[in-house]
Amino acid sequence: MTLMSLDALHDVLPPMRRLIGIDPGSKTVGIALSDMMRMVASPAEGIKRCKFVDFATRLEGFMKEHEVCGIVVGLPLNMDGSVGPSAQSARQFAENLAERLGVPVALWDERLSTAAVERTLIEADLSRKRRAEVIDKLAATYILQGALDYLSRKG
Repeated sequence: MTLMSLDALHDVLPPMRRLIGIDPGSKTVGIALSDMMRMVASPAEGIKRCKFVDFATRLEGFMKEHEVCGIVVGLPLNMDGSVGPSAQSARQFAENLAERLGVPVALWDERLSTAAVERTLIEADLSRKRRAEVIDKLAATYILQGALDYLSRKG
């Protein structure tokens, strides 16, 4: 399978199966999970960066356990919309997932998702240590919810 647009992903998804959202952070990969109707994203887990094969094997088990039919990977574009090193890395990561797992994978513009989540956690008065523990999976939730909202408008 190859990368596809979110519109194309919408067209190939079977009903009543979950999507996962991924925030490919530099130290931790955040994972979020949708409900079966693909309306609400919830934080699932943060996985420490490791060899891609090990990560993909772990993700494959997670996907089977939760009946996941597709993946949305956050694409950290620059503020002007250009593709920098982080976005290139996320795109390659998404392409590798699509090839390895054989499920539809789409990219979603995640500019400022981590910053928005960080602001919310600071306002909630979470300690720096606690923020570090949850930020990646909450950023993945923010990414996935944005994609779910977009897909729900498509009908």
